[in-house]
Amino acid sequence: MALTSISWSELGAIIALSLLVSGTAVLLASATGVPLGAFLGLSRFRGRATIVRVIYTLMGLPPTVAGLAVYMILRGGGPLGEYGLLFTPAAMVIAQWVLVTPIVIGLVTGAVESRDRRFRETSVSLGATDWQTRFLVLREARPAVFAAIAAGLGRAMAEVGAVVLVGGNIRWKTRVMTTAILLETRRGNFDQALILGGVLLAIGFLINSFVHRLQTGKG
Repeated sequence: MALTSISWSELGAIIALSLLVSGTAVLLASATGVPLGAFLGLSRFRGRATIVRVIYTLMGLPPTVAGLAVYMILRGGGPLGEYGLLFTPAAMVIAQWVLVTPIVIGLVTGAVESRDRRFRETSVSLGATDWQTRFLVLREARPAVFAAIAAGLGRAMAEVGAVVLVGGNIRWKTRVMTTAILLETRRGNFDQALILGGVLLAIGFLINSFVHRLQTGKG
């Protein structure tokens, strides 16, 4: 089956850029979100409930709002405008990072907090120290942490609005699978949109299969 307006080399570039942008964003979100989520799940301090509510609210942040915020920061005259990041893959990574980080923090916080309640009394009664208890809780929460990262990656890979705003959907530069699907659908090239959609679904299936194996140790 031959593509009419998207060559196979361009299709490969689109897929590669999608994986690069979303993968980088999720790595950054995991590096910040997992420790913060673990801290919130294990800690009790004044104002914590408010912070958790804010995080849960940001988990549903509209992509266009996130994209607009990043656009205003990166545009000429904005705080980071001098770096020329707007309409580059770096801007798309930042936008996805803004969207994914609250998801990772929120899911990890909930997972750690639920396990903390279950294991704390038991471990303390067996003579475990506070730090040993925390380590046990974090170890038991590993499957949920993997699931949180997978959810973040799925969110990033499916993103359209924010990456269009800050990336511009520029051919050979900032065009990713979701924006290419949108463009080809508008052009009436449904066969190409379906191919890209199928690739996106296949990647999602492989990612979730890998996470399931990490969680259960089964194929």
